[in-house]
Order: sequence, then structure tokens, then C-alpha cells
Amino acid sequence: MSKECPERAQVVIIGGGVVGCSVAYHLAELGWTDVVLLERKALTSGTTWHAAGLVGQLRATHNLTRLAQYTTDLYENLEKITGQATGFRQTGSLSLATDAERFEELKRGASMASCFGLEVEVISPQEALELYPIMSTKDLVGAVYLPRDGQTNPTDTTQALARGARDKGVRILEKTPVLSFEKTGGRISAVITDRGRIACDVVVNCAGMWGRGVGEMAGVSVPLHAAEHFYVVTEPIPDLPRNLPVVREPSVCNYYKEDAGKLMVGMFEPVAKPWGMKGIPEDFEFGTLPEDVEQIEIPLAHAVERIPVLGQTGIKIFFNGPESFTPDNRYLLGPSPEVPNFFVAAGFNSIGIQSAGGAGKVLAEWIVNGQPPMDLWDVDIRRMMPFQKNRNYLHDRTVEALGLLYAMHWPFRQPESARGARTSPFHLRLEKSGACFGETAGWERANWFGPKGVTPEYQYSYGKQNWFGYSAAEHQAVRESVGVFDMSSFGKFLLQGADARQVLNRVSANEVDVDQGRVVYTQWLNDQGGIEADLTVTRISEEEYLVVTAGASQTRDFHWLRSSIQASEKAWLTDMTAAYGVLSVMGPRSRDLLQMLTPADLSNEAFPFGCSREIELGYAIVRASRISYVGELGWELYIPSDFALGVFDRLFEAGEGVALAPAGLHALNSLRIEKAYRHWGHDIGPEDDPLAAGLGFAVSWDKAGGFRGRDALLNLADKPLTRRMTQFLLEDPEKMLYHEEPIWRDGKRVGRTTSGMYGHTLGGCVGLGYVEHAEGVDRQFINEGCWEIEIAGERIAAKASLSPLYDPKSERVKM
Repeated sequence: MSKECPERAQVVIIGGGVVGCSVAYHLAELGWTDVVLLERKALTSGTTWHAAGLVGQLRATHNLTRLAQYTTDLYENLEKITGQATGFRQTGSLSLATDAERFEELKRGASMASCFGLEVEVISPQEALELYPIMSTKDLVGAVYLPRDGQTNPTDTTQALARGARDKGVRILEKTPVLSFEKTGGRISAVITDRGRIACDVVVNCAGMWGRGVGEMAGVSVPLHAAEHFYVVTEPIPDLPRNLPVVREPSVCNYYKEDAGKLMVGMFEPVAKPWGMKGIPEDFEFGTLPEDVEQIEIPLAHAVERIPVLGQTGIKIFFNGPESFTPDNRYLLGPSPEVPNFFVAAGFNSIGIQSAGGAGKVLAEWIVNGQPPMDLWDVDIRRMMPFQKNRNYLHDRTVEALGLLYAMHWPFRQPESARGARTSPFHLRLEKSGACFGETAGWERANWFGPKGVTPEYQYSYGKQNWFGYSAAEHQAVRESVGVFDMSSFGKFLLQGADARQVLNRVSANEVDVDQGRVVYTQWLNDQGGIEADLTVTRISEEEYLVVTAGASQTRDFHWLRSSIQASEKAWLTDMTAAYGVLSVMGPRSRDLLQMLTPADLSNEAFPFGCSREIELGYAIVRASRISYVGELGWELYIPSDFALGVFDRLFEAGEGVALAPAGLHALNSLRIEKAYRHWGHDIGPEDDPLAAGLGFAVSWDKAGGFRGRDALLNLADKPLTRRMTQFLLEDPEKMLYHEEPIWRDGKRVGRTTSGMYGHTLGGCVGLGYVEHAEGVDRQFINEGCWEIEIAGERIAAKASLSPLYDPKSERVKM
């Protein structure tokens, strides 16, 4: 350990756990060796040292799986590279199913894994027993086996990463707590430690469960909270095989790992115990928490049922140690939106060991290159809302968060804790109308409406859930008459100033230098031509634009636009999200309804598609924008929050004469997917360009000054499209699509779905997904193929189309 505190470093990393050491290692691999890693006590002394050391590869999405795969490959070779033993063993893993729906979840995961190139096998209980002969197969339905999963020694692996970093010049200072930061021009200019001041260009917060406090010192929101995590280790078991795979039995919240002739049994109980509400003790180092046998009594009893030898074996260790968890159970990675040179890699939700290699690699590349090497939206810290750092919110959500690791990952599953944080002006009206609310970015949003006498609660399954018929009626109302959606969760930004047009036109792929009162649909692209945002821009006046984006990407898109304003430009950005309630009035009778309430002329000639203007409605002045995300005639109404309820009531009073129906977000999704409208974060993202996504119509190639990403798109424009977004309709109306299902053409896997929903007008499940073919994907390739979508290992026949299957000429939105 170096004892000298340098006066300056290019990068300062805070936190000496496995993640911090991985970031240091990968920065050094990229040639950035002027790096200092600061650890408040000793390396691994926070939570890394007591991690279970499981190394699994299959995650919930493609890119998170890619990161986990890289981690496995790194650990497999790390001892050879550094000379430091890691204890890594590729024993494989088994996931057990004790009921049909859990088995479907596992089989869907196996189908998804096949898209990612993972070795995966769906096996019978007898085959599982052959791999794990000490367990009981009582009540087992089936299992999934991943032969390349494994386990490692957390402390040794961290020390290997540290050695690899040191060998290339990284300085690691233990027993060096960070006390504060200095800022210059809104950026961190120095880190103050108890051993001196270190000037720096970049700071990386890898402080684990201390990450929230470190963020607060820098003025950065890092929403995470610690929870108690339990496992037990048995006495040595005679003749225990050393090559046993790791076993996960999620239905009883347990995992089982062979550990030097003993068995470790870990638990992710559904009602967790948050810890550290009053702060983490200053002397906490290699710390443990008090035993609580009652907390794990039920999972432990299940463990004995599954592995009978546990009933005859003593327990050597009852372990309880803290782990940090985030509000949505995904870790926090990337640059903070508040401080430009402050990066975060924290909140790993008890999967830090299996995530550290990949997370460290991509964050290092992000720091060095100024942009991420892949789409990291799943874990991008900018998905978080500012309020989510609230201590009470984090405490209450953490009660649930730990158990979600092994809970059923139902389609449309909603969190149950810390609800009601963020509500629209219409919330109580919608609740009275029978709304069942879901949560996105803290917003309570009406997902569906139960009729009178029906309790609006989810009953989850992988098939048609209890709300299916109610949402179908909402869908039909929008197609045939008129429906109203509460879209107040939209992120709404006002860009003002003499250079507002210049800024937006440089950022946007489409032309935004349009007449006042026009709405422009556009993407914001990165330098590779990938889609960083998908939104609308409305020109309010000569020097004012309204930018409207999805609620989930509010923080990220605000940060992207604000960061794009150059120092010399006269433009300023204001977040107006809370200032307006938004009602989306959609359907063929939407004009009839609104015309009853306003003197404004809403005819097609006077108010064409893409027009936006202020109109009188009820007693209010509202901005009405004629656009659609459902494929029907309609308007979005932006209502000042203090007038919102009055407009809502007038709208629904008048609506009785035109069969107006309140509609939820599930119906919105089924409507948009029938029309093949893309959804950012699912169908399009930073690795998808507008040409592959079928959005070339929204690119203004020749506008004055060009736009960011134009050169990259021009390089693609004259080449055959080898990857294209395609729409699919399943021929079996009972099968359900969600996302990440393999796409097959003539018996060959050629892609995967990105989103899916039942299309009530088309009469079956509709999916969107990318199809790849080296010689090009054109209409002939699509039309002449025999198409199937794989669902839980079964291939289902499907119709494929490059054009929307519903209203392909978009005639209905322009009625």
C-alpha cells in the first residue's frame, strides 16, 4: 500500500470494494494510470468481504447479460493475468421451479438466454438430481441449468483486481476517508481527505452503502439504502461433492452454495430489514450485524426440506451483514446529472460480485471516451428522480427491494412499498373511477380501470391477467369512440433564449426551425447515430420551445439537453413537469367531444395534424397539440395544474354523450404497438439508429448546420439495411408476448423481440423486434419468410410486416 497522498490525480475513485477496484483495473487497462483509489478502512471491508461470491450470467436484459458474461470471462482469467488467486470455479448453476408459472418464468429466461449466446438447458427434476444428488426432488416441476455459471472468492478476486491496477501504476490508499469536495465552476476540482487534498479531473463514487452520503457531499443524488442480508454456513459435511452447482430456489427465497466442504444457505426474504437509518458507524469495518434467527426461520426450514442433509448438520455461522439496494433493484452507473465530472458505480443490490467486472469495464470506457460503449439505460443513474434520495422513501422501498431478487418477475408487476409518492392533479378523480395504479419514476399512473364492483388489484400470471378484458374495452373505446389518458407524467421542459432554436436544431435529427405552433417529432442522436431520446418539440414562440418526453427519461433527457448548451449560447432550460396536468383525448369522436367545450375551430382545415395552440376549454386556457401515440385522431391537452380538475370535470360531463371512457397505460401500450409506434428504452435506444428503427422519415438530412450524429447516419444511408425493426402478429390468440423472445425465420434464429402486447383490434399478441440478415432485410425477405416467435421454448407461428398492421397509411390520425 502506498502511504503518500498525491497532490493531484487524473481520476479519484472512492471505495475499495470489488466495484471500485474493477473501475481502477479497467481504467489502467485503457492507459489511464494516473488514478488514485481511496478506501476509508481496508480493501473489501464494507460489504464485499462477506458477499456470497455467486457468478451468474443471465440477467433481465440483453446488455446486462452481456456485462455479466464479461464478468465471468474476466474472473476465469484474472489469476493468470495478475498472479493473484481468485478462487474462481465454474461449477454451473441450477434454478429450480416448484410450480408451473415459475417454470414458465425460467423457460422464458432460457429462451432469452439463447438469444445472448449463453449455454442453457431446460431440464427435468431427474436431470437436476443427477447434477445435485443431495437434494430432494419433491414438488419439483423442472429446472434450468447454466453450465458456465460459477462462484469466486470475493476478497481474493478484489485483491486480484487491485494488484492488476497497481501493477499498471494505480495508487491505492487505504485508511483514507474522504471528508469533502472542492468545486470550481460546478465541477469537482479536488477531493479532501484526512491525509490531504487531491486535485483531480474526475471523481468516481464506488462507496457502496456509503455512496449516498458521498453523493450528498458532492451535491449528487445517489438513491440507495442498506438492508440486512442473511446466510448460514454449516459445519463440514462428510463426502460433500466439491463440484456441486450453485442452486437457486427462488420460490422459497433461498440459494445454496458448496463452500470448502460446507454448505452456505442464503436468503432473500420478501420482507427485509432496512439498516443504517441513523447513519453507518464510523468504525464499521468488516462489520456484522446481530443474529436474527426468527427473520430467516421459514426460509431455513424450506432449505432443510430441499436438502435433507442440512437437518443432520450443525450450523457453524449465522451471518448477518448489510448490502445496499436501490428503489428499482438495478444498480446505479454513469455520470451524475448534477455534477459533470462525478461518476457513480454503486447500489449493486447484492449482485456486486457478478456485476463488477462488466460494470467496471463499461464505466471506465465511459470516463475515457466521454460516452458509454453500449446502451446502459437499465442501470443509468439518470433514470432516477431527484425525490428518490428521500430517506423515508428509501427506507420503505428497501423493505421490499431485497426480496425482489427472488420474487416472481411477473409481467406488469408493480412495487408495493413506498407508493403514492408522486400523483397527478387528476389522481383522486381516477381513483374514484376505478383506476388500478402502477408506478413509473415514482408517478402513480392509471394502468387500467375496473368496473363498478371490481376491486382494482392485479392478479398476476404469464397469461391473460385479470384486467385483460377491462383494458380491451378501453382499447375498443379509443378505436371506436373516445378515450382519455392521464399523461401528466410526461417530462416537460421549456427552452428559452435567442439561441434556443440553434441549440435544439443541433441536438435534434429533425428540423425544429418551424412555424410557431407546430409540433415536431424527433430523435436526439449520439455521435454514432444511436437514439438517445425520442420526443416532441413544439415551437411556442420565436425564442421558446416546449420539449415533451416520457416520464421515465425526464432526468436523463433534461441532462442531455442542458449539457448540449454551449457556454457562448444564450439559452436556458427549465423543467416544467409539475406545472401542467396532461390529458390525452384520443379516438374518432375526440373532435366532437372537444368542440363542445371550446370556441376554437378544431376542424381538419383549421387545426391540422401537428398543430399546437392555446385554446379556451372550460374556464381555462390550455395548450392543445394535435398528435397521437395510439393511431387515432386526438389531442394532448396541457392544462395549468391549478385549472386541471375543472377541465377534467367538464370533459367527463360532456363525454357522456359520446361514450367517453377513461383509459389506462396498458390500453395505451396495446394501441401503440398495433400501430407499430416505437417506445424508447424498449424498441429504440442508444445502439439503434433511425434507419434500422424505421424512423428515417423523422431525419432532416439537409437542414442548415446539420445535427449531431448526421455523419454516422450518412455512412449508413447508402448501405443495405441488415437490421430492421419488424412487427409481428401471433397466429395463436392465446399466447402472450412481452419482450426478449427469439425470432425465427425458416428455422433460423434471426433476432429477438423488444416489446409485446395483446392487440385487441388485430386479434392476437403483437410484437416489435429487430430482424438481422447479413445480405439485407427488405420487404421480400420479410414477406417470403416463414416466421415464428419462441415463447418459453415453444415456437409460435407469426405474421411479419415492415409496415404497421393497423392503418398502415396513417389515415385515421389525420381525419
